[in-house]
Amino acid sequence: MPDWMRSGRREAIVTACLLAGLALTTPAARSADYRIAADHSHADFTVRLLWLHTINGRFTQIAGQLRTDPRGLATVDARIAVNSVVTDSARFRRWMLAPEFFDATHYRTIHFVSAPVALSVLSSGGTLDGQLSMRGVTRPIRFELMPSACGAIAAGGCVIEAHGTLARGEFGMNSHRTVLSDQVQLGLRITFNPAAG
Repeated sequence: MPDWMRSGRREAIVTACLLAGLALTTPAARSADYRIAADHSHADFTVRLLWLHTINGRFTQIAGQLRTDPRGLATVDARIAVNSVVTDSARFRRWMLAPEFFDATHYRTIHFVSAPVALSVLSSGGTLDGQLSMRGVTRPIRFELMPSACGAIAAGGCVIEAHGTLARGEFGMNSHRTVLSDQVQLGLRITFNPAAG
């Protein structure tokens, strides 16, 4: 092989190695992460008791993140600490944590992962579909997002509010059906801040 061909081949190999190195060290097309601000986030639930009264509860510890990608899509990943539930009554709280309901001893978290959604929907409002895991059971769930100020999320924080409904029986909470509604109203208020980088 002539020297000039060997030289050209060496340059091509070096160029290929440099490009491969850049591909390995460059972040994946500007994806970005935002963490849930636990001290400014909560999840509420309401269930009817005896068809006249309601039981209200709030989970005060939510952790997780929102990840965006270069296509303008966002995915919410949130974990709720079951033991963080608070209610108006200590008796109701014990009831909620018992095996017949959240079974907090065996299932310590409720996990929600959304389907990818256009980042613009977080600002304008709309549908947020995803999977909810509770008591070892995973079911599809749909939330309705309220309009928010998330259009400028790249410049700072973002607060989203969402509302949905689930059937507790689908997650194995089948007890007390004669006095407690199967339908549970859910509300999320989650604040996202840019993750430390």
